[in-house]
Amino acid sequence: MGLEDRDSMRILRDALDSGGEQLVADFYTRWFATDLSARDLFPPDMATQRKVFGHALSWLCDELIAQRAEEPVAFLAQLGRDHRKYGVTPGHYETLQTALLATLRGRLADRWDRRLAEAVTDVIALIVGVMSGAADAETSPPFCDGTVLEHLRPARDVSVIRLKMDHALGYQPGQYLPVQVPQWPRRWRYLSPSIPADPAGYLEFHIRSVPGGMVSTAIVGEARPGDRWRVSNPHGALHVDRDDGDVLMVAGSTGLAPLRTLIMDLARFGENPRVHLFFGAKHPCELYDLPTLWEIASTNPWLSVTPVSEFDFDPPWAAQYPDVTPPRGLHVRQTGRLPEVVTRYGNWGDRQILVCGGPAMVAATKAALIAKGAPAERIRHDPLAS
Repeated sequence: MGLEDRDSMRILRDALDSGGEQLVADFYTRWFATDLSARDLFPPDMATQRKVFGHALSWLCDELIAQRAEEPVAFLAQLGRDHRKYGVTPGHYETLQTALLATLRGRLADRWDRRLAEAVTDVIALIVGVMSGAADAETSPPFCDGTVLEHLRPARDVSVIRLKMDHALGYQPGQYLPVQVPQWPRRWRYLSPSIPADPAGYLEFHIRSVPGGMVSTAIVGEARPGDRWRVSNPHGALHVDRDDGDVLMVAGSTGLAPLRTLIMDLARFGENPRVHLFFGAKHPCELYDLPTLWEIASTNPWLSVTPVSEFDFDPPWAAQYPDVTPPRGLHVRQTGRLPEVVTRYGNWGDRQILVCGGPAMVAATKAALIAKGAPAERIRHDPLAS
């Protein structure tokens, strides 16, 4: 039965649920012991990688139990194409397949029989086959390098990084890109461009320093003009359907970047649906991009912007950074938590709703909108970090 054996899939999924963290750790230990070159593909700290891999295996089992194959195959194909940036070779896929099968067989030894062996073997073959096949079939470069031209600090915890890539990157407005910086080799992080794809290769990112975030802290504190960054192929499908009615956008801090890109792309057209953007931060001084938003809104009557700050005052350190107060023209700044301010105006259920920001803010805003009556299927956001 193989992949169609739901009972065997449930046994595998239960093993991942009950002891997945240790199981994944055992897999990587076995893989690295049998293929020393595989260890060089990953950063020294494997905690995040193990967690992501464990979640992916559990999700794949759930999809196969539900007999949904289309999305897992598409996900694995994208993963295979994306992993080219690490330098993964066909030989790595072979040793991965051997190590993962041995690890799962050891963990499931008390229940191992012909049916379970066939199902587990087929799952691993699916993972390896789709990923390696997609990687082999892809003809585009796995990454592109670029040079930092400017590092601006509009707020204490926010950096605007402008780069010139060695060649133009193709991505759709609203997508995000895997990025590697010289301060942390082999640690790829997803960043959203804040401008549409540029034929000359210019690129801009907005980065907020996250407490405990090694890469974001290094970028905000250490990035310099002349640094060489590496950028890989785009992910994500956040978009505005110009034929699907008006739009609500909710941005928390640097979650503004992908929404600003969508707005700048819409500005190419003479007619657009109405777009209302709520842009929120903790203090007024952290609404770092209001002047740019005002410039766009002043010539595009379909765009309305409401600034929101949790507090109505600025801290003392704000004097060290540029004044972000825009000229008159934007809506009056509102005070309060972003989800509460947004839902004061209603449930927005007739709008396309796009929410971008930190995981907690996105989850809270989505929950507040749904509680107010907005249909969940109308709310879109990128996958939340766990």
